Amino acid sequence: MSSNAPKESLAERTRAYIDAHPSIKDCVAKGLINYSSLARVIKKELDVDNEEAVMIACRRYAGRLNVTTDHEISILRILRDSRLEMRTKTCIVTAKNDWTVLHKMDSLFKDLWNENSIMQCVQSASAVTIIADRALKDRIMDTVGRFNIIKIRENLVEIAVKSPEKIVNTSGVIAYLITNLSDAGINIEETVSCHTDTIFIVGEADMISAYSVLTKCIQSAESVVGD
Repeated sequence: MSSNAPKESLAERTRAYIDAHPSIKDCVAKGLINYSSLARVIKKELDVDNEEAVMIACRRYAGRLNVTTDHEISILRILRDSRLEMRTKTCIVTAKNDWTVLHKMDSLFKDLWNENSIMQCVQSASAVTIIADRALKDRIMDTVGRFNIIKIRENLVEIAVKSPEKIVNTSGVIAYLITNLSDAGINIEETVSCHTDTIFIVGEADMISAYSVLTKCIQSAESVVGD
């Protein structure tokens, strides 16, 4: 590594620290923080000497965060025009990523299409994740072969954020929603993005909280950007 690499300034290190702590960043952006206390914490964790310089960097960064950018407005406009749909009694079946499993799933997809039933299938390098109505669990297991099943999760709820077409070309919308759910302490079992739909799978115990958080995201967007 070159010894001539530029060294990060204290202001850059301070911004990086705030960016790495979403809860702190949100409070800084909203002016809901004691800068002296924050500067002391950052000074200690970054092992620096100049507490006043850290505090100045915090205040300057707060001024930047407090300005709603055009990109943020784009995210909020999409959320303003989004709506929620919820489906209970959902299960997740995780199976081996094997060509025989995918081949067997093909006939099941055709049957469900004719029955107007909904099922999502996500393939990774190591597994195939199938999200479906709990009533289809045994049928899915019998189709792919119970010996191919890795894990089954039940008592889940599917919450879909149905957004306008512009979400396809707008970055940050899904991250914004996930951050709000995470900050509320909600465990997301699975996330699936399909064109303009963003689907979150959560446990039944988190159903009301998750729906409330997503509703507040939409309502906040409405209040900020209006009609």
